[in-house]
Amino acid sequence: MPGRPFAVNVSEELRHPGTRTEVQRFGSLPGIALSTVHIPDDAEISFTGVVEAQGAQVIVYGVARAPWNGECRRCLRPTSGDVVVDLREVFEVHPVEGETYPLVDEQIDLAPVLTESLALGLPLAPLCSEDCPGPDPEGHPVGVVDDAAGSEGESRGDPRWDALDQLRLAGDAGEDEPNQGQDSTLGQDHR
Repeated sequence: MPGRPFAVNVSEELRHPGTRTEVQRFGSLPGIALSTVHIPDDAEISFTGVVEAQGAQVIVYGVARAPWNGECRRCLRPTSGDVVVDLREVFEVHPVEGETYPLVDEQIDLAPVLTESLALGLPLAPLCSEDCPGPDPEGHPVGVVDDAAGSEGESRGDPRWDALDQLRLAGDAGEDEPNQGQDSTLGQDHR
């Protein structure tokens, strides 16, 4: 059906309960994404399965496939793959929210089912390969160049830790005095 590639007419199945009909649908569904992984808006999504009427309900089961693009969780380089999900869903005239999907005018629309199932099937933390070593330490050294000191190539720690670097703890540099504000009775036996 133009404009609705995942719509399926189930009038024959409803007239002959128990009849199984094979269904194949192809199309795109924009907007399926997680934080670092998405199915391209123009990617071809496929569904191959079976439609069967049981009384006033229509049962759909099959397999949906789609390509995905994302970012490797270790090295942050682009990576991609295919998401494959098994579906088994129920459509009925009076759907139960979160459990079944709408059956309207003897038609079902697989788009909401596919959108939800494929989004849940996307990898949460993809890898470009199982043995990805992570970021390249030579190409991405940890540290900050100290421009204020005027020394080229010299790096210092993360500036967000500067306040902690300035703390002087008791026992540092041979100090024997207790820290100000501490209770001098700590550690004494009060009997």
